Amino acid sequence: MTIVVRDLSFDYGRRPVLSNVSLVIEPGFNILLGPNGAGKSTLFSLLTGLYQTKKGEVGFGRLSLAKHRRAVLSQLGVVFQQSTLDLDLTVKQNLIYHACLHGLSFDDALQNITHILNDLQLLPRLNDRVRTLNGGHRRRLEIARAMMHCPRYLLLDEATVGLDNESRSLILQHIRHQCQRQDLCVLWTTHLMDEVESSDSLIVLSQGLIKAHDTAGKLYQQHQVGDVYQLYRQLTQSMEIT
Repeated sequence: MTIVVRDLSFDYGRRPVLSNVSLVIEPGFNILLGPNGAGKSTLFSLLTGLYQTKKGEVGFGRLSLAKHRRAVLSQLGVVFQQSTLDLDLTVKQNLIYHACLHGLSFDDALQNITHILNDLQLLPRLNDRVRTLNGGHRRRLEIARAMMHCPRYLLLDEATVGLDNESRSLILQHIRHQCQRQDLCVLWTTHLMDEVESSDSLIVLSQGLIKAHDTAGKLYQQHQVGDVYQLYRQLTQSMEIT
């Protein structure tokens, strides 16, 4: 259940964005940390199949994304930075539609909906149209949708940007709990340093290059720093993230 990236490079015309990125992402809670423009969203788009690889390889477990695209995508739960919900459908309808796309029966879908929405404190909004939900509730719904088909891999791109502290905390707590309970491989991309815990597997990306990859606590020890802010400054010699 690992995500394997080998020698991955990508550019937009003459502008390089990723340079020979290689990673092995193990099951657990993995944070991809970097400022806006570091290449996080590009890497995310390559991992989720939105972009085709120009150079390098992406694999999930024993499956190559390029050669086994459909099989890989069926195992992914994805939350994009920009919302992809249907605002005119209800919470329930959005989830039923997604479940059907993944081949779940109606009864199984209803069972999953009740369980997942209850965990995310969203069950009372089951029959409300999505356009009536606030930003925090919409983001929770997108996470619920990503979990509907019981994926092995969960990839989230800046999932808490723009949310209040209460919503951010609830979402992070939920994802961490599900990661442990279901033995998921989670990749959480963010530029928000306060989302990093010392036990997290931390990947630092800057200017298209991997600057470090280990548990956050071990990186603090290796670089003799006290927190993620000091670590980032030391690795990048930059004040890009505040």
